[in-house]
Amino acid sequence: MNESTATALTEADLSLSGPAQGKMAELVGQVEEEIKGVRVYAAPGGCSGINFGMTFTDQIDVNDRVLECDSFNVIVDNDTMQYLQGVEIDFIDRGDGAATFVFNNLQPMGGGCGTCGSSQGGGCS
Repeated sequence: MNESTATALTEADLSLSGPAQGKMAELVGQVEEEIKGVRVYAAPGGCSGINFGMTFTDQIDVNDRVLECDSFNVIVDNDTMQYLQGVEIDFIDRGDGAATFVFNNLQPMGGGCGTCGSSQGGGCS
């Protein structure tokens, strides 16, 4: 797939703070194989709803949207983008080894099954 067929994202769609851009550029620079960018994805999180993650990717698919940064691309598929509209990805380093990417401005989402932790026995299945 050619990158030219992917839809471009704007900073109104998804943005990265300065620290997040710096850390992603550093991490991308450490990858030895050729990659197209950093893929942000959503995965079912059980009782907690949706979990978000990031991984390097070597392809851009037809249903992807791309945020072009200085030295790398952030790639998000349309299904994940519905949860990330207007989100800012930030990088927090407290200096104690507890560095992490955080997703600011996420819209509230319900839990994964609605009965987790209830006294009715519920539980996710």
